[in-house]
Amino acid sequence: MTCMSGCVCVVCGKPATLPRSAGVCAHCDDPFAVLEVLFDLGRVRKSMTRSALAARPPNHWRYAELLPLDPDERAFAWPVGWTPVLDAPRLADWTGVGRLRLKDDGRNPTGSFKDRASSVGVARAMQLGDARIACASTGNAASSCAGFAAMAGIGATIFVPQRAPKPKIAQLLIFGADVRRVRGSYAQAYDLCSRSCDEHDWHNRNCAINPYLVEGKKTCGLEIAEQCATALPDWVVVSVGDGCTIAGVAKGLMEMHELGFIERVPRVLGVQAMGVDPIAIAFETGQLPANRTAATMADSIDVPVPRNWHKALQRVRACDGAFVRVDDEAIAQAMRATGARAGVFAEPAAAAAVAGVKQAVAQGILDPKADVLAVITGNGLKDVDSAIAVAGEPNEVEP
Repeated sequence: MTCMSGCVCVVCGKPATLPRSAGVCAHCDDPFAVLEVLFDLGRVRKSMTRSALAARPPNHWRYAELLPLDPDERAFAWPVGWTPVLDAPRLADWTGVGRLRLKDDGRNPTGSFKDRASSVGVARAMQLGDARIACASTGNAASSCAGFAAMAGIGATIFVPQRAPKPKIAQLLIFGADVRRVRGSYAQAYDLCSRSCDEHDWHNRNCAINPYLVEGKKTCGLEIAEQCATALPDWVVVSVGDGCTIAGVAKGLMEMHELGFIERVPRVLGVQAMGVDPIAIAFETGQLPANRTAATMADSIDVPVPRNWHKALQRVRACDGAFVRVDDEAIAQAMRATGARAGVFAEPAAAAAVAGVKQAVAQGILDPKADVLAVITGNGLKDVDSAIAVAGEPNEVEP
């Protein structure tokens, strides 16, 4: 049973009313003043024990006390989470660290990390009796939302930017979603989605302003703490777009430390694409920069206006973390290396985390002896065009 106890604004810290789906602080004149869901960890300790977890099913609902709802039987059957942690010694050699493990979230039902959030969002929409859920996405959150809406039997309206990859759009259409390709950027698709949710009273799945969704994402951090408890990594590396994923992973690690499951909190490294790096800039300067206009092959982290930057920075700083930037060539090299050296097919944004490990070693952020875990946030089949572009050509032989 959930031990959710309320929520606060991440900017002013004042208590806030739990929203139906999306919402920002009513006290702050700041569209980025997003909300943070709180939990009564004293209550959590009483029931979420090691022995209790050992008897629970291997999915993210095992952390029921730390999720913002009690799912019904249909949602509880969704096979989300508990993705494997894979040792990758040959990839560790390539990146230059002592040990590298990959948490492969490309094995979730729709092929990405975003299933952790969408399952929570759709389950909450079901509980509220909402007939339709909507989101804006560069692809993975959209296909995840559409897939779980199809499982739940509710409608999904998805707003995607003009440059969303065709394979991801195809997945949306196969899931039966109402797909609206916006002739513009992700930020414009996001704004149109928010207006449409307000106008039509749709359930808003946009993770940055729906505080419940980050709680789904934090289950990755909860799992890392449980799966790696006897050999905790020094660093956990996550690619960063809107800031929701790194904020969630860090929160999960911090909660597991506070609950006594791990003795320390791993440091967290955020990886942004060169030129689409507003949160990295804010980490260095304290201010979000003006709209960044560069683009990256890693569409899932191509977010020039991150809505969840406050929460991301708070969590990374609390974990004594850092940020690095990688360019598209480094991402392409990491896609090839992750496949050839670890047998994991990573989409560009997922490979960015591996590229970030290599870059962080070069910058002296990571010690060459460091024990590192990188989160693979999406399967390479999500963006086949990018894979084709970086894979090269086969050898031609005579029959």
